Amino acid sequence: MRRIALFGSTGSIGTQALEVISFHPELLSVYALTTHRNVPLLVEQAEKYHPAIVVVADENAATEQAALLKGLTCTVLVGAEGLCELAQHSDYDVMLSALVGFAGLRPTLLAIESGHEIALANKETLVVAGQLIMRSAREHGVRILPVDSEHSAIYQCLMGEGTPLERIWLTASGGPFWQMPLDKLSQVTVADALHHPRWSMGAKVTIDSATMMNKGFEMMEACHLFAVTADQISILIHPESVVHSMVQFADGSVKAQLAVPDMRLPISLALHGGVREPLPIARQPFVGTTLHFEEPDAAHFPCLGLAFEAFRQGGNIPCLLNAANEVAVRAFLDERIGFTEIAQLIEPIMTAVAYDATPTLEALLHYHDVATALATEQLPR
Repeated sequence: MRRIALFGSTGSIGTQALEVISFHPELLSVYALTTHRNVPLLVEQAEKYHPAIVVVADENAATEQAALLKGLTCTVLVGAEGLCELAQHSDYDVMLSALVGFAGLRPTLLAIESGHEIALANKETLVVAGQLIMRSAREHGVRILPVDSEHSAIYQCLMGEGTPLERIWLTASGGPFWQMPLDKLSQVTVADALHHPRWSMGAKVTIDSATMMNKGFEMMEACHLFAVTADQISILIHPESVVHSMVQFADGSVKAQLAVPDMRLPISLALHGGVREPLPIARQPFVGTTLHFEEPDAAHFPCLGLAFEAFRQGGNIPCLLNAANEVAVRAFLDERIGFTEIAQLIEPIMTAVAYDATPTLEALLHYHDVATALATEQLPR
């Protein structure tokens, strides 16, 4: 029995992970559940899955809805410190790291240092501190299994291979705007951007998909997870989202992982430790299926270029990029800036702080706060 601590159980990945656990109760169990502030859903999940611990990261939400939490029989922890305390518990096997944004970094690092296997769905953890995370995983003998569909696809393509890869083809749906005329992009609304053609995700990830910043983040993740350079990764827009990524080898052979767009597949593979267990999900039909691939247009997706630039510079620059992006996406969702202003807000922040080639965790936390403040100052009043 693999005991799972779900960090971010009330989000899209977390709720689907609970479905996966329900498919195989003889193999998987829930040890802990956490939410940022969705206390009603957390309580509902706790009453169904009977965890030992729940965490509400937002202290105000915990206070405002204390009456709901008092009805639980399990241990209740609160705040960022509660997440960190849970991460270090010894009574679980796998951490599903599905917290949104920078908040996932410290708990994930603590879980690694405590020897727990990581099912990683939090992009920012590797974007901001990939070198720290991967070094710690090696030192503590911890496996990091990717939950992102693209990285799970790469992982699957490499299963059983003894040959070094030559190139990774990272596929992208293109989001809702890849065919939109450039002069129309400044007019898109929040509702337009949240209407993803293929995936049902949280708001932050959906906007990152629309700007293709998520694909830049995924490039960084792939470099860290599979020990390759940015020059070995190519991005392809693949609107059908059937091919989840491909790996090319030295002889020119290419392996691809194909399946219907359903996040429960990569979640299941990660939670089961890289073992394929039966899943009651749709199978990919091939008769009548066509597959299209195109290169992304730099003018449509400036955030993608910023991500490649940040990774090539390294050091603290990806941290600055990530912090500015979080501010910009939040501002767009709050209708304080337009869609095309997201990249315009991010770019100057990348050069607004002195370069640090080898930042520590404490330094990265500082840079995140500084970049967040600088980006926030640039928002319209």
